Amino acid sequence: MPSAPDQHAMTMLIRKLKSIAPLLDTDRRAIESLPVRIHNLDARQDIVRDGDKPSHCCLIIDGWACRYKLLSQGKRQILSFHIAGDIPDLQSLHVPTMDHSLGTLTKATVAFIPHDSLRELTVRHPGIAAIFWRDTLIDAGIFREWLVSMGRRSAFEHVAHLFCELYLKLQAVGLAGNYRCPLPVTQADLADALGLTTVHVNRVIQEMRGKTLLTLRNRTLAIEAWDELLRISEFDPTYLHLERRAAA
Repeated sequence: MPSAPDQHAMTMLIRKLKSIAPLLDTDRRAIESLPVRIHNLDARQDIVRDGDKPSHCCLIIDGWACRYKLLSQGKRQILSFHIAGDIPDLQSLHVPTMDHSLGTLTKATVAFIPHDSLRELTVRHPGIAAIFWRDTLIDAGIFREWLVSMGRRSAFEHVAHLFCELYLKLQAVGLAGNYRCPLPVTQADLADALGLTTVHVNRVIQEMRGKTLLTLRNRTLAIEAWDELLRISEFDPTYLHLERRAAA
């Protein structure tokens, strides 16, 4: 399928970029003119694999994806969750060989954007290049917080911190509000991201329900005590560097 501009496909990317930095109208129009190939993927499908040398980047339009590493024994470590508006493999523009895999967690719609088109875009529009750089730096900040959680937070604090992060990221692009957000991942996915067993994740979520902090039902997370969740996890949203956030 030949690549062609798709303004609708770029809507979530523009919304994501606007959430972390101002975006000029000329830059927005340039993004909308990017050629893309749209693919509808099933859940648990690899988008790009460890060791691949992709010639395009992947924009998530709908659904959830994750970065992950797979060990020889089949054990998986999820490195990050990704939602609509994210380009999880943006680094492949400059690092040609993938050092991890990217796969869907749910059914997803993705847009493949040729590297050459993205490189030309960043040369012609340095403001977009700066925002992409900012997004990469924010990504690094999220990795640091995940590392702190993995090494020093208790399981209860770790789960609370992750839920706060996911809610704010979804809220920033208009996919959450009123302390409710989609959470279509399984407890096994959460366990692979948190470095815990599925049983331990289930126990923590049940404890949170018992303390009326949150409910998790029908793939929806409802946070009942936001301030308390922030306090327990010592959550400071500074590392997300959100420029614009909708009202809760």
